[in-house]
Amino acid sequence: MKGRTVVLDHLQGREAAALMVDGILEDFLIEPDAPTPGTVYRAVADRPVKGQGGMFFKTPDGPAFLRQVKGLAPGQVLKIQVSGYAEPGKAIPVTQKLLFKSRYAIVTPDAPGLNISRSIKDEAERDRLLEIAHDAAGDHGFGLILRSCAEGADAGDIAEDIEAMVSVAEVVGNDAGGDVEVLVEGDSPHVLAWREWVAPADVVTEAGSFDTHGILDALDADRGTRVTLDGGASFYIEPTRALVAVDVNTGPDTSLAAGLKANLACARAMPRALRVRGIGGQIVLDLAPMPKKDRRSFESALRQAFKSDDIDTALVGWTPLGHYELQRKRARIALAEVLK
Repeated sequence: MKGRTVVLDHLQGREAAALMVDGILEDFLIEPDAPTPGTVYRAVADRPVKGQGGMFFKTPDGPAFLRQVKGLAPGQVLKIQVSGYAEPGKAIPVTQKLLFKSRYAIVTPDAPGLNISRSIKDEAERDRLLEIAHDAAGDHGFGLILRSCAEGADAGDIAEDIEAMVSVAEVVGNDAGGDVEVLVEGDSPHVLAWREWVAPADVVTEAGSFDTHGILDALDADRGTRVTLDGGASFYIEPTRALVAVDVNTGPDTSLAAGLKANLACARAMPRALRVRGIGGQIVLDLAPMPKKDRRSFESALRQAFKSDDIDTALVGWTPLGHYELQRKRARIALAEVLK
């Protein structure tokens, strides 16, 4: 099955969305039990954690933790936004920097200015987008970012997106309540798919499409720990309480370059494997044996692979034992936490 297909359906009673590219499951979103990133709270400061430079907040969904706060005292009311998924048993991670994000536009109330995605190079197109943005945003004083997918998009669609996000930002900004409350719900999987999977694709919405389009079979494979690579090589992804361990194996290949080939294949497959499984946090790669002179080739392959991945991932580097470390934002809920 060639081409891109977005499949919108439900799984185990949860709203879900799948992106298939040339018959391979490239991305998967599913409704979690936890609050989703983008949710905005009116929250009350609870207690500081001086050793970590943060503050716990009371929210309708349980305790939230805000890092690097100054000048706040218990009892103060603040608007905060969920920035990612919490680890099991931990507080919801939140930020003070509110963003209101849609398909074409991002409104940034605390960061004034109008910006166009750097990936849009054509000057005439940038001028067109600036004109649309000025007309749609008006004199609200909010910051605005036009995303790369706005290039070539219909002016009316872009303006509608901007106006909708500005309206939400205004409502939140004008809120003056005092009790804890959810002010804005985070996007559902179907809305998030529309927002983020912007490349041309066939869209399937019929009930039962996960079965007819091979999504269920793909999920069965991706819920496991083993990822098969070319030439019989493989790697295993095994989350622990502290970190995610990845072990690379060369398989039946006994050539001198077997380790390098397996590691390069692992680098290319890693973003998809983490994305579909919803894995984030600290990730340690125990690579197949290879000479130190080949490390630069592996790093280049890993950097290139994550370049097209939209989830923030820091390529931290090598440990004294020869492992390679990553730090990845928990932007997705882990499949293992929601699918039984």
